[in-house]
Amino acid sequence: MKPDDGSATLRPYVVHDSEVTALSPPGFIDHIGIGVPDLVAAKEYYDELMSVLGLREWFPTGPGGPLNYGPDGATGSQLFFYQTAETGTYSRSQVGLHHLAFLVATRAVVREAHRWASGREAIVLDEPGEFPQYGEHCFATYWLDPHGFKLEAVCHTPEES
Repeated sequence: MKPDDGSATLRPYVVHDSEVTALSPPGFIDHIGIGVPDLVAAKEYYDELMSVLGLREWFPTGPGGPLNYGPDGATGSQLFFYQTAETGTYSRSQVGLHHLAFLVATRAVVREAHRWASGREAIVLDEPGEFPQYGEHCFATYWLDPHGFKLEAVCHTPEES
């Protein structure tokens, strides 16, 4: 543990590329791991998508995986993809993962994520729009990735002027 602002409060930290960065406070999700049937296809898809969303691969992927993505500096939750050993069909209608929501900086990024997904012939579930039932400024789009996972790009700020 290391003080992050000179105070007596201690926070967990990580050293990456010689830079010390405070981690998010305990109690929230550090990372999520998801099994996919084709790690090579997932890497191709998610490498492109993460650059649109402002995220990146956090450490090099080994020959057998896993893939990993998150914000620069390890200050937020990370997403890992693993090659599955067994085949199967994913369904968000069954018990388990329903969808992954990526918090983005602006509504423009939500729109860009929609354009990106549409350009890859994704099944778009909801066009970019307001979802007031999830908060006053909730603006999001939803689509399915090639494995059938429901993805969301969401922003919680008002329209940029």
